[in-house]
Amino acid sequence: MARSINKVILLGNLTRDPELRYISSGKPVCSFGLATNRTWTTETGERKDEPEFHNLVAWGKLAEIVGQYLTKGRKIYVEGRLQTRSFAAKDGTQKTRTEIIIEDMVMLDGKGIGEKERHATEKTEALPASPPASPEARQDLTTDEASTQTGFSGEELSPDEIPF
Repeated sequence: MARSINKVILLGNLTRDPELRYISSGKPVCSFGLATNRTWTTETGERKDEPEFHNLVAWGKLAEIVGQYLTKGRKIYVEGRLQTRSFAAKDGTQKTRTEIIIEDMVMLDGKGIGEKERHATEKTEALPASPPASPEARQDLTTDEASTQTGFSGEELSPDEIPF
């Protein structure tokens, strides 16, 4: 049997604040943009930069973390897979969009705690008072919860291991 791989690894900066929403089943989904740069030197010694812009989507607990802690300009590392979907635009034309469905994320810059808390508070106030009730409904990460939380890939980890 032939194998195939659909793996994306990116390191870049957010181009906009993440948009956290909940689908009808109550599952969180977060979309945001990421910019990466390719830098090279020409034969004349001139340094050139070429930006590339990516559309990213996170689901579940990772979506909630992205929506709560990331803001425009933050530097992150992500791993995921490419997915292309088609949809009808408002004008009736058929469009396609290629997105990276992220499965793992690491925050890389050293933004201050106060900055993160301020943005998290602003985002929380902008969210609906309570998301639709379901087993997958929103649960906030807090250090006074049970001693373990489910990690991004399903393994158990303690709150002390969470990188923020």
